[in-house]
Amino acid sequence: MKAMVCTHYGTPETLELQELEKPRPKAKEISIKVLASTVTAGDCEMRSFTFPPYLRLPMRLLFGARKPRMKVLGQEFAGVVEAVGERQTHFKIGDRVVGSTGMKLGANAEYVCLPQRYAIVRMPDELDYEQAATIPTGGMNALFFLRKANIQAGQKVLIIGAGGSIGTIAVQLAKHEGAEVTAIDRQEKLDMLSSIGADKVIDYEQENFTANGETYDVIFDIVGKNTFAQAKGSLKPTGIYLIGNPSLSEVLQKFSGKRQGASRVYAGVANYKADDLRYLVDLFAAGHMKAVIDRTYPLDELTQAHRYVESGMKAGNVVMVH
Repeated sequence: MKAMVCTHYGTPETLELQELEKPRPKAKEISIKVLASTVTAGDCEMRSFTFPPYLRLPMRLLFGARKPRMKVLGQEFAGVVEAVGERQTHFKIGDRVVGSTGMKLGANAEYVCLPQRYAIVRMPDELDYEQAATIPTGGMNALFFLRKANIQAGQKVLIIGAGGSIGTIAVQLAKHEGAEVTAIDRQEKLDMLSSIGADKVIDYEQENFTANGETYDVIFDIVGKNTFAQAKGSLKPTGIYLIGNPSLSEVLQKFSGKRQGASRVYAGVANYKADDLRYLVDLFAAGHMKAVIDRTYPLDELTQAHRYVESGMKAGNVVMVH
């Protein structure tokens, strides 16, 4: 099979199109013919190994000390079940499916084999493969954090870094719960954010949200550009601060239970579950949410796709068509 292989940690030029042996499903696995995958900021971090200092040692143990242990990147996919293991019970050959590869990665290839217990669900007819492939990673991360906040109708929610794969779904999820949403990102993404439901938009290069006098019930900082100390003045007294990309001190603050007044701080890592993915996919299929696709590339142009994602200009998602 054809696959884009990360030969070593470094620039996007480390990605090469190679012919690999087609994987065979184990007893409780399914083999999926991948028809669409994506490139996320996380994929670029894994390729370049640009993790925060406190994560570098565990990430080297997980992904490989000197070169990638999982040579094919890609965390999410949509495709068709091509073969099943003899003890697999969840899917049948021919099922259209969407899912996450988890820590196995491997979606940037023609085929991937995954355990049936992974976050994989059948695709509704209302979605095409490119749309569906954008849901798992951004969707399950957004859902994980926003559920921590238990958003109620009428609450004010601020989303920092709203223009990426997590943020565009977070905006729509918060709106689905009846919140008033303010979205922060670069100027080029603001019209898109308004089009998916943001009530207010802020260009972070032109306005500092901490100085405008507004206060919010929930602040979701996806990109980690601010600290809780900087943002706490913009939280209501019982507000909740969600940290999508925390510093070490903020991780320790979260796990040590420190609070600023009655405010709560949450950081963490999403646990991908099939039930959560099914919930999200159903929202998209019913038209309550829409996929935001900035660019599509053929699989053999993965290097160009990584370059574009690293530029910071990506609005929503970059999709690889297989």
